[in-house]
Order: sequence, then structure tokens, then C-alpha cells
Amino acid sequence: MSSTDDSLVSAFEADGAVVVRQLLGPHDLVVAARGIERALTEPGPYFKRASAASDGAFVEDFCTWSRIEEIEHVARLPAVASVAAMLTGATCVRLYHDHVLVKEPGTRQPTPWHQDLPYYNVEGRQNVSLWCPVDPVRREWSLRVVAGSHRGPWYMPRTFLDGHARWFPEGSLAELPAIDAEPDRHRVLSWDIEPGDAVCFHMLALHAAPGVPGPGRRRVLSLRYLGDDMVHAPRPWATSPPFPGLVDELPAGAALDHPSFPVVWPPCP
Repeated sequence: MSSTDDSLVSAFEADGAVVVRQLLGPHDLVVAARGIERALTEPGPYFKRASAASDGAFVEDFCTWSRIEEIEHVARLPAVASVAAMLTGATCVRLYHDHVLVKEPGTRQPTPWHQDLPYYNVEGRQNVSLWCPVDPVRREWSLRVVAGSHRGPWYMPRTFLDGHARWFPEGSLAELPAIDAEPDRHRVLSWDIEPGDAVCFHMLALHAAPGVPGPGRRRVLSLRYLGDDMVHAPRPWATSPPFPGLVDELPAGAALDHPSFPVVWPPCP
């Protein structure tokens, strides 16, 4: 690895989040943007609106790669998958899922502080999400990450709009700290992002994002990757996203050797 790569890995290990500048080139950015627009006009079974009807538009879709070839193209790019391998230290990297997030101008709804891993059906340390906007994102409405929070503990996952504990039983996990109310207690990372940049963060890192006042849109393709030590962790409730029928094919603790999670690194010969 180069000295730049070493610095990125060290920062990821210490903080749980780094920015890789210009990871996507101009052509792949066009492909990613086209894939996002297709996700908006051809919604899949997990498409949802995440803001109130009276508040702009914050919409999401999950697991689109198997039906939208543009998103599969970006998710399988060697340049992208190699970064996932480098940051996690994995010898084999699988695509977990993609997540399309679009906030239209004037959307006030923030993405509240949360960790991703408690919503998922996987466990382990070797994982990374790549948050890849196709629009310029000013720091004021960019992704925010609490440095070092990827070391734990797990916090109670709640629904974003109404705060219900729909996954783990009430009281079974710690409640989120008051991050915004206690700014001196937390080192919050945030960046100005240009199209082609990727914010890479651990799935246990606490993160959030403000609304988008405008005038620009904030279209993001987030790609989630799993390394060698990640295993299946079946839950007695629907995870986000769900993987219907997977519990019948993979026992708890099993490696994620399944067509739903294709190997993207090392690249096929």
C-alpha cells in the first residue's frame, strides 16, 4: 500500500470513517446517477418515503443492484471493491446491499443519529459502507460521523419518524447519547463532498445527516460491503433491509456464501 493508503487505513481504524476523494470517475458518476434516477422511477419492493408528506421528499430504496444494472456496475467496480478490501483488511469482499437515498431541495427531515449494524442480519467487524453522492454536498448538510463510535457499544435502533423500538426489545440495548446536546463530549466528523468522493464508514459508527434546504438535490448511492469475519445473524423480526427466506438457507453464524451477497473482491480473472 502507498503512504496515502496507510493513512486512510489508520484513520478508518481510529475514527471509523474516512473520505476517499474522487473514487468514482466521470463515466461511473454518470452511470451511478442514471441508476439512482431509475430507482426513483422504477421503485422496488423496499422503496419508501422517509419524510412526512408535508416535508419536501426524502426517499429510499434498498437492494436494487439485482434489477438495476447501472447500480450493479458501480457496486462491482474494482476501484470501489478494492477500497472496501483495503479498509476492512479482508481478503474476500462481498456486496451486502445497496441503498439509494435522495433528499430533494426543501426537505427538513434529518436522518437521525443511528448505527446501521443493529438494523441488519449480520455480525462481525470487517465491514464498510461507502456513501457516494452524485451531487455536490456542502458540509452543512453532509453525512456526520461520531469519531471512534465504531468501537461500540450497540445502541437501540429506532424507527426514524416515530422513534419506535421495532427491532430489539425496549431496554435491551443502551439508548443513544445526546450527541447534539453535548457537542464537547463527541468529536463529530463531516466533510464538503464533491461528486466522485466517497465517505467510507464502519457499520457500527454513529452517523446522521441534516435535511437539505436547497437549492440542490442530494442524491446518494450507498454501497455496503462485508469482509471475511462477517456472518449471518438471523433475527426474530424483519431486518432493514429484509432478506426473505435466508434463514432457511443459512444457519446462525454461517459465512455469507450465498447468491444474495456476491463476491466483488478479488475481481474475477
